Amino acid sequence: MKYFTILIILFLSFSSCKSSKNLTNNSTVVKEMSARRVAKKHIAANFDKKTIDARLKVNYKNAKEKVGFSVRMKIKKDQVIWLKGIKFITVFKAKITPTKVQFYSPFYKNYFEGDFSMLKKLLGTDINFQQLQNMLLGQSLFNVKSKRHAVEISNKSYQLSPKKQSELFDLFFYVNSLHYKLNKQSVINKEKKQRLDISYPKYANKKGVLFPEKIKINAKQNNSFTNIDITTRSVEFNTKLNVSFKMPSGYKEIKL
Repeated sequence: MKYFTILIILFLSFSSCKSSKNLTNNSTVVKEMSARRVAKKHIAANFDKKTIDARLKVNYKNAKEKVGFSVRMKIKKDQVIWLKGIKFITVFKAKITPTKVQFYSPFYKNYFEGDFSMLKKLLGTDINFQQLQNMLLGQSLFNVKSKRHAVEISNKSYQLSPKKQSELFDLFFYVNSLHYKLNKQSVINKEKKQRLDISYPKYANKKGVLFPEKIKINAKQNNSFTNIDITTRSVEFNTKLNVSFKMPSGYKEIKL
């Protein structure tokens, strides 16, 4: 069950690509810009390749344990997200489509098969395939053009936040003033004392495509915490992908 829990947390947050050239925002002055224009530029900076094939290193830590493992990630944009976790041996495999979430662990001999209502049950809010994909590609979880936003300059970033926040949580998106990808995004539920911060401290240019080189995720609830650091060892775009997936027989079903 442990790797399944880690996998669900990763669903919220990881996408990173490595290359030899780093991009940082060295500008000393950030010019004022309307929230609408910042949102438009952020969406224009979205990932436009058809596929991703990446090898990731993931380090996971909470108050009780610390574990590191490798993840092979394959994405067919708007169709499939395929994941394989390895720690000496294969510890989990997963396949996510717009209508289905499938997972099994050869290590724990268990499996799960369901739809996105499972994620709603675990996370306490609706999430769909498109939102998940956006997060894996370094874009905002929610469409920044679907609502009216306020903008202010904070730490050399454009901070976008809905003028009318959701009843469930507050959202904040920090858009890089140089290339308009995200520097950070935060989801905060003050009533339940929950907070999720996803930071993109460094970007790299891989064949003309901007991706985060590293991602740091910090999740807090009351006095508990979860930290995840992700680095990509290699990545390729627009390659032919094998995303075959077969659920094994004889495994124990995970009940949520």
